[in-house]
Amino acid sequence: MGRKHRRCNSCSMLKSASVSSESSLPPLEDDVESVCSDELLGSQSRRWLADAVNRDTFPDSGAVLTLDREGLFVDYQFPVGELEMQSGVRWKRPKELCPSPQFIVNGATRLDICQGKLSDCWLLSAIASLSMNQSLLNKVVPLGQSFREGYNGSFVFRFWQYGQWEEVTIDDYLPTVDNNLIYLSSPEKNEFWSCLLEKAYAKLKGGYRALDMGFPHEAMVDITGGVTEVLTISMLPKDLPAFLRYLLAKGALINCANCQGPLEKRNELGIMFRHAYSLTALEKVKTTYGTEDLVRILNPWGNTEWHGPWSDLNGPEWNAVSVEEQKRLGRVSRDDGEFWMSVSDFRQQFEIMEVCHLTEGLSKQGANVQPWHCVMHHGNWVPSITAGGSSQGGWFWQNPQFYFVLSEVKSSKVDPQSACSFVLALMQKQQRRSGINFSMALHVYPAHPKNTYLSPEDLRALQPVLCSPQYTSHREVVLRGSLPAGHYIIIPSTAEPNQEGSFLLRVLTEQGSAVRPAPRPTQDLSTVQEPSYPHQTALPSPKSIRLLFEKHSNKKGVCKPVHLHSLLTEAIQGGVLAGSEKNLALEHCKSLVVLMDNQGIAQLTWPEFQSLWDKIKRWTDIFLVFDKDKTQRLEYQEVAPALKAAGIRVDDLVMQLVGLRYTEPDMTISYPGFLYLVMKLESMIQKFQAYDMVGMGNITVSYRQWLHMTMYN
Repeated sequence: MGRKHRRCNSCSMLKSASVSSESSLPPLEDDVESVCSDELLGSQSRRWLADAVNRDTFPDSGAVLTLDREGLFVDYQFPVGELEMQSGVRWKRPKELCPSPQFIVNGATRLDICQGKLSDCWLLSAIASLSMNQSLLNKVVPLGQSFREGYNGSFVFRFWQYGQWEEVTIDDYLPTVDNNLIYLSSPEKNEFWSCLLEKAYAKLKGGYRALDMGFPHEAMVDITGGVTEVLTISMLPKDLPAFLRYLLAKGALINCANCQGPLEKRNELGIMFRHAYSLTALEKVKTTYGTEDLVRILNPWGNTEWHGPWSDLNGPEWNAVSVEEQKRLGRVSRDDGEFWMSVSDFRQQFEIMEVCHLTEGLSKQGANVQPWHCVMHHGNWVPSITAGGSSQGGWFWQNPQFYFVLSEVKSSKVDPQSACSFVLALMQKQQRRSGINFSMALHVYPAHPKNTYLSPEDLRALQPVLCSPQYTSHREVVLRGSLPAGHYIIIPSTAEPNQEGSFLLRVLTEQGSAVRPAPRPTQDLSTVQEPSYPHQTALPSPKSIRLLFEKHSNKKGVCKPVHLHSLLTEAIQGGVLAGSEKNLALEHCKSLVVLMDNQGIAQLTWPEFQSLWDKIKRWTDIFLVFDKDKTQRLEYQEVAPALKAAGIRVDDLVMQLVGLRYTEPDMTISYPGFLYLVMKLESMIQKFQAYDMVGMGNITVSYRQWLHMTMYN
C-alpha cells in the first residue's frame, strides 16, 4: 500500500529519496519496461521473483505457493521495488552467500550494523540503540532462530503498532550484486540478523523503497513501543551530563543529528550533516588531570568518525587515560563508526536529540530509576460527533476528554506541592498508509471539582494548565510536563473540526503516580461517553460481517468482486440505508476490490476485507452526517464538505469532474457511489504520493507505469 513520504522543514534527519539517490545510490537504468513502483508491481513483480526462485504454482488458479522446490518458505507478499529489479541484482538466501551463515554471531550488538545503498540511517540508528537493551531486543528479534535446526527459510520479527506487538514473517531472500548485500549488512559476513530485521521492517512499511526517508523517532516507536520526543540540544539543562544520565538510567534510547549543512556532507571535524547518529553511553572518565564526561556516539554507516578531541584515531587526550580505564570503556582505535567525545563538544556539534522513553517492563536490568508507567487510550474523531476542532473554535468541547489523576510521588511526600512528572503522547493511526496528515495538539485542563467532564461553559471559563505550543502534523505529538498532584482533563484535538480519524493516547507517569481512565459521566454529560456511531444503525455488527464474509467468499476464503457485490447488497439491506443497494453496481465492487488489493490478483483475503470494511464504516459515518435530509443521497453541494471530512480536499475543477463522472442524472451521489468516489480519490492520491517522494507536487512516470495506474483501478 502506498505511503506518503514526508520532509521535515526544520530538521532533516529525514532523507529525501531524490537527494539521497545522488549520494548513496547508483543511477537507475532508464528502462521503462522494467521500472515499476512498489504499489504498481503487482503480479508482474511476483512472476519475476517466482522465476528467480523457481516457485511452483497451483495449476488451477495460478496462485503462488509459499514453498519453493526445496521446501523452503517464500514470501510472495513482500513488495519488490524498482532498485531490486535492475539487471545485476539477484535475490539470494544467506546459504548461497557464505558456507555457514549464522543468525547472530557472538551476540547482537550495536556494531553489527553497516548501512547499504538505502538512506535509512534513521532506521539503523534506532536498531543500534535497540541493541543496547537486551530484553527489548529479544522481543523484537525472537530467540531460537537459526540456519540450522528447524530452518525452513523463514524468520519472524515483532514490531509495535498502535498499542500491540505484531509479528512479521519474511523469507531470507536478500537482494545482492556480485554476491554482496546491497542494503544493510554486518561486518561479520556470515551474520544476518540485522539485514533480516531491516527486510522485516521494510515489509511492514511497504518495501525497501519506503525506508529511503524517514524520522528516527518513528522507527524508535515501532521497535520499542516507547514514546519519543524531539529535543533541541541547545535548550537542554546546563547540567547536560546529569540529564543524559537520568534518561539512560530510565532505559531511554537516544538518537541525535546536526541539521544545518548539506545532506550527509561532513564538517571539518567529521560530523555529518542531516545524518542520524545513536548516543549509546555516557561515562565519567578518569584522567591524570581529573575526570571528564564523555558520550559514546555510533554512526550507523560503520565508519566515518569524529576527528576532534577524544577521537579514536588521533585524539591525544587518550594519552592521559590509563589502559585499564580505556579497557573499561571498551575503547578501540579504529574507524568502525563508534567514537567518544566530550559532552561540551556534543552540545556544539549536534542540534537535536530524539529520546525514546521506554514503558513499564522494558528497562535494562540494574537500572537505578524505574521506567515510566504507561496507560493507553484508543479514541476516534467522528465528524459532528467527537471532532470539535481546535481550542479556538466554538466546538472544542465536542472532542474526546480523558480524566486522569496525578498522585504524589512516594519520594516527595514531605512536600505536598511537589510536581509530578509525566509525558503525554497523541498518535494518529495509519497516518502513513492513509496518506492523510492531521494537525493535532494536546490540552490539559484542571478537572471540574464535582464532575469528570468539562462542559462548553467550563472550557470557556478555564485556561489550560499545559498545552502543545502549536498544532503539528507529525504522526505523534508529545507533551512533557510537571504538575502538582491533582485531577486533570486531557483533550486531544485536530486543527479543524469534523476531521475523521482514530488515535492512540498514551499517558506516562513516574512510578508512584496513579493514572486511570475517566469514569463514565452521568446522563447530562453523555457527550463524553462512547459515541453511538451512525454506521451502527446502517451496517451489520463485526460478528455479523464476519459471517457474511464466510457466506459469500469462495471456497478458498477470498472475496472477488462478484462476491463483494452479494455481500454488500445483503449488508446494506438490513439498516437505515436499506434500498440504496439498488444503486450498487458490480463495477463499483470491481473498483473497491482492485483499489484495496495489494497483490494484483483482484481478490481480497479476510484481513484485506477488514481494512476495506473499516474504511466503509468511517465513510458511512460521514455520509449519514452530511445526508442532512436523509434521502440516502448527497446533494452536489454536500459532496465537497463530506470529502473534506474524509481528509480529502478538492478544488472547483475536480468537483466539476465529480459532477460529470460520479453523480446521478439529478446531480446527487448515492451511498454506493460515495463509497466508490472516496475510495477512488484516496487510492489515486496515495499512488501520486508514492511517486512524489520528495513532496514537490509533481511526478514523472513512464508510459507503462501510466497504463498500470489508469487501467487497474
